[in-house]
Amino acid sequence: MKIAVLGGGVSSEHEVSVRSAASVAAGLRDAGHETVEVTISRDGRWTAGGEDVSLTPAAGLLGCDVAFPVLHGPGGEDGSVQGVLEVLGVPYAGSDVESSAICMDKLVFKRLLAQHGIPQVEFVGAGDDGWRETARRFGRPLWVKPARLGSSVGIAPAEDDEELDRAVEEARRHDPKVIVEAPAPGKEVECSLLGNDDPVASPPGEIVTKSGDWYDYESKYGEGGMELVVPARISEAATDGVRELARRVFVLCGCSGLARCDFFVDGDDVLVNELNTIPGFTETSVYGKLFEADGVAYPELCDRLIKLAVERYESTKRYEF
Repeated sequence: MKIAVLGGGVSSEHEVSVRSAASVAAGLRDAGHETVEVTISRDGRWTAGGEDVSLTPAAGLLGCDVAFPVLHGPGGEDGSVQGVLEVLGVPYAGSDVESSAICMDKLVFKRLLAQHGIPQVEFVGAGDDGWRETARRFGRPLWVKPARLGSSVGIAPAEDDEELDRAVEEARRHDPKVIVEAPAPGKEVECSLLGNDDPVASPPGEIVTKSGDWYDYESKYGEGGMELVVPARISEAATDGVRELARRVFVLCGCSGLARCDFFVDGDDVLVNELNTIPGFTETSVYGKLFEADGVAYPELCDRLIKLAVERYESTKRYEF
C-alpha cells in the first residue's frame, strides 16, 4: 500500500518524532510498502518533499491508502491530528480521537482508572480543593508534571512546600493543568501492546537509568542514558499482572493499534503509571524492542499496524451516524 508517514509536530517532542517517523517509513518500505513522508513543522505547516500539503475534507491525503501518525505530545498524540485524518477520510494507524485525548491527559486518564479500581500511583490535580493537604499525605519526593506532555518534559521532584510551589509554577509554563503524584517504590517496567479489541501484550521490560537519578528526557533519548532489560527482572506473578493490567487499561481507554503502558513494580505489587498511544518508535525504542524480544521484527510490526488501521476503519464504516 501507499502510506503517508506523519512526523515532526508542534510540540517540544518534534525532534524525537522526526526520528521515529524516519524509522517507521524505513520499516514500512522494508515490509514492501510505498511511503510518503509528511513533515509537520513547529509552526504547524504540513509539507511533503519540500512542498506544502493541501488538505481538503473527504479528499484523502496525497493519494495514500493509510496514514501513520508518528507524532508525540500535543498537536499529534492528543487526538487533534487524528481528527484531521477523520475529516480527510483516511484510515490511520493508532488510537482514535477520543482515546488519544483521554490517554494524553494524565488527570483524565488517572480519574478514569480510579473509577474502575485499577491500581495506580496516588495523584491529585494542583489547584483541586484541598490538593496541598492531599499531597502532604503522599510522602516525598512528590512528582510534579504537566498533565498533557510526554518525554518527561516539565517534570520535577519536590521535597518540601517551597520546591512544590516552584515545580508547579514551572509545570504551568507548559500546561495550565498540572498533576502531583506520590513517590512509587520499585522498578520502572514497560509493556507494549498491539491490536484493536483484543490486544497482544509484549514481555515486560525493565528500565535501568544510567545518566541520572530518574528517567528524565536525557535518560530517555541521550546516548547510553538507559538500559532496557528484557524480560524484566520481576516475579512471575508481577509479570502476569503487568501484562493483564496493560491489556485491561488499553481496552478500558478504547485504544487501538498500538500503545505502551508504563508501571512501577515492587515485589508482586504492580501500579499503573501511564499509557502512551504513540510511544517512541525508532528501531531502538522500547516499544519495538519489547516485541522484537517476542519474535516480531520491526518491519513486521509496522506492517501489522497498517493492517490494524484498515481493519478499524472498515469496522467503523459499518456503523450508521
